Amino acid sequence: MDMNPITLPKRALRRLLLLSMQTEKRGPNFTRYYMYKHLANVLKDQNRQGKILSISNSNRLCNIMLDVDNSEMIKANYPEYNMIDLAFEDNQFDFVVSDQVLEHVEGSPQKAIDETYRVLKPGGIAIHTTVFMYPKHGAPCDFWRFSPDSLKLLCHNFSRVIDVDGWGNPYAWFIPWVGLWGEGIPDAEWHPLHKIAMTNSERWQIVSWVVAQK
Repeated sequence: MDMNPITLPKRALRRLLLLSMQTEKRGPNFTRYYMYKHLANVLKDQNRQGKILSISNSNRLCNIMLDVDNSEMIKANYPEYNMIDLAFEDNQFDFVVSDQVLEHVEGSPQKAIDETYRVLKPGGIAIHTTVFMYPKHGAPCDFWRFSPDSLKLLCHNFSRVIDVDGWGNPYAWFIPWVGLWGEGIPDAEWHPLHKIAMTNSERWQIVSWVVAQK
């Protein structure tokens, strides 16, 4: 029997929060909720059609940011493909997307970014999301962490950085603490988990991203 005095209240709070979300429309989990909402608008005034390279199961972000229905999408999933040595000719793609992949690159992150630059057409756009102040995790290994500043530095060869930023806050870790890491965040603005997921503090960034043009 678990005698930890915190366990029972925590379980009760988890059940209460799950019950409060039963009828609510929900989005992604807390580490991606704000990020995806933000990135959905970054390219809204630009052409979002073309030839897309989705690296290691980044299709969800492709669907959020790009016009996938009117584009050609090539999937380059690990381990058949490696981000530091992409098996494509130069200047092939209008968009290259990696969603939470860079931290798992077994090799130089600069080489991985340079490979995405190489396979992009002139004027093409790279979209990379990753983690910063984030717990160790596998898939299959975990090597790197990136602040927004480091992502901007890695993209120094690009003609311009369209958007670079991050998301996080000190309250966000309440969500995994109470056992709701993988649960989708409710879209209802009144909900406390929505309020936590939409609060952003530059000092406490958990995830980061960059959108850069060749």
